Amino acid sequence: MTEPVVHVVDDDGPMRDSVAFLLAAEGIATRAYESAGALLDRRGELEFGCIITDIRMPGMNGLEMVRELKRLGVPHPVIVLTGHADVSLAVQAMKAGVVEFLEKPFDHEALVRAVRMGLSLSGSDASRKREQAEIAARVSQLTGRERDVFEAIVAGDSNKAAAIRLGISPRTVEIYRANVMTKMNANTLSELVRMALQLEQH
Repeated sequence: MTEPVVHVVDDDGPMRDSVAFLLAAEGIATRAYESAGALLDRRGELEFGCIITDIRMPGMNGLEMVRELKRLGVPHPVIVLTGHADVSLAVQAMKAGVVEFLEKPFDHEALVRAVRMGLSLSGSDASRKREQAEIAARVSQLTGRERDVFEAIVAGDSNKAAAIRLGISPRTVEIYRANVMTKMNANTLSELVRMALQLEQH
């Protein structure tokens, strides 16, 4: 697995730089975002790791972002930074699934501890959930007929059996099957079956 990345979301540039500098000194890689929208735009390709976000930001605030990440199935643990007046918001964020919140000005050691906890939580379970979300996103790109062929293939049907089941020609099944393999980013039938099994565990 590649090294984890801490995704830092804050509209305050100096604060983003400060957090990135502090974590870099601990050997922890970071990626900075100036808004919740900037992070959400990359949601399908976020590197394994955790997210640090300010609670108060223009546009979508940190709490709203946490709820949107949860709705979208993004598994990364989230740590929120909050001003003293925003503690009630931070508590709401905890209820929405945030793993830790830190009041500003935060203690550097407390931030590093929180990040290490977040990274430990984003282990195998988070990786599995992320992969399931990626597979589900690929399946959502299939047309109705491609979905039918996908289900027939992973059920073990031959092209001929799938053709009979779906009332189409074996040649048409082959075409749909090629489309499915491409859209699902599967090189072999076994990969396609593994993806289907992971979806069932979702």
